[in-house]
Amino acid sequence: MTKIKCIFVGAVIVLLVAGGWFGYLKMNDDTYKGMSIIPEQHDDIPLFKGLEPTDSHYVIDGDHWKEIYDFYFKKLPKLGWENQYVQSALDDNDPENDWGGFDSRWTKKGFEGELSIYASYDKSDQQTKVIFDQNPIYHSSIWIDKVPESICIYKNSTDPDCTVLKDKSKIQKIVGIINNAIDWNEKALPLEKESTIDFGEINIKVIYEKEKEIYFKSEKGVKYLKPEPEFFKLTNLSQ
Repeated sequence: MTKIKCIFVGAVIVLLVAGGWFGYLKMNDDTYKGMSIIPEQHDDIPLFKGLEPTDSHYVIDGDHWKEIYDFYFKKLPKLGWENQYVQSALDDNDPENDWGGFDSRWTKKGFEGELSIYASYDKSDQQTKVIFDQNPIYHSSIWIDKVPESICIYKNSTDPDCTVLKDKSKIQKIVGIINNAIDWNEKALPLEKESTIDFGEINIKVIYEKEKEIYFKSEKGVKYLKPEPEFFKLTNLSQ
């Protein structure tokens, strides 16, 4: 092989290796791009075996949310974490409710803010989804004390008719999202759309816009929620 050919082959190999490396970095950037915290980068946040990262959350095939619940409530206290809040299907004694999942918040000395771990089983995909989030510590007041049998969703607050939702699993998740939204001491910003959800004990206006924050407004005040695709999927409200 001539000297020129050797140089050419060497250059090609270098380019292939570099291209593969940058492709690997790009893949990892995309894999974790929607996450505020990555457990693999923290020694005190173990990752349940089998969870695979995908954009903003982790997934594992099958229904494993109870195992994940047990795993974190066993492991995290041993690593110095204190549980500040938990809501799970284990506390739901209504036999008609078939939702599966939990929401929890944790704090630890030296950790900035609050660690949130949310898990739920998606029957349609037959996967368990887990979301890890790092948030500043905000106060979230409970607006809805009891999950109603049904809710009425007005896609536009001025509409005379509503869509009745009776799926207890979906209602439970919607209630959880609203109760966990942070209390907002400022006015809700004017956005493109305003819907209303009637929970029986309380009417809540939903003020939103595509890919922007969500505001909940009621007689109890204002709550703030970062863009949450699952909320729109559950309520069937279009962004």
